[in-house]
Amino acid sequence: MTRAAGVAIVTGASRGIGRAIAAGLAATGYRIVLSYRDRAQQANDLVTKIRAAGGEAVPVRADVGQPAEADALVRAALDAFGHVDVLVNNAGVHLPGVPLVAVRWEEWERLLRVNLSGPLRLIQAVIPHMRERKRGHIVNISSNVSQRLPAGNGPYTVSKVGLEALTRILAKEEGPHGIRVNAIAPGPIRTDMLEESLEVMGSERAEAFIRSVPLGRTGQPEEIASVVAFLVSDAASYITGQVIYVNGGGPGG
Repeated sequence: MTRAAGVAIVTGASRGIGRAIAAGLAATGYRIVLSYRDRAQQANDLVTKIRAAGGEAVPVRADVGQPAEADALVRAALDAFGHVDVLVNNAGVHLPGVPLVAVRWEEWERLLRVNLSGPLRLIQAVIPHMRERKRGHIVNISSNVSQRLPAGNGPYTVSKVGLEALTRILAKEEGPHGIRVNAIAPGPIRTDMLEESLEVMGSERAEAFIRSVPLGRTGQPEEIASVVAFLVSDAASYITGQVIYVNGGGPGG
């Protein structure tokens, strides 16, 4: 894969999948604007590592569930580097183990703001600049819960189903402007979020869940990052409006 020379915003980049995506894109030559909400030290550590390897990166604190902060994140990227080539909507929150009828309204609204409304707000902010340059890439990080529709994970699942619909519609609307839009739906990837979900399941159910993956293991964040790097490369120039499942064959639980 040839080295890029663009600018990428990666949300939720202080840990887990987002951190791996930011590091992976930096390794291919992208200048990175990485957003975080609470983990300033982890975000700054990643910036230091990217710069030490010869790359460019800036950290921006932003709660993408707040429209003004989402807008400010895009402005910060434009101020730092002049344009945006890639937007990776990775930031997300979940609420495992709570039946839909028991979800508090404020929890429902917060989750949808971060997981669905936040990505749309960021997209609306970057699209005019991408249209001006007649090119751009948007990658939305979904989840394979959109296929499984598991009980006890309703708000998160609804948000990801919505994100995938947004992806497909946006790809049709923005394709004529040279902008490609895709989503990645990870299966169980070894992150803090997965650990929290497995803890809610209990050890027996959690072990059965992992065993149900045909490849027999959880994935690593870097395995998602490599697919992001592919989707924003010229090698994927005819791919848009797709949801790529990176899930070891799909958990059965």
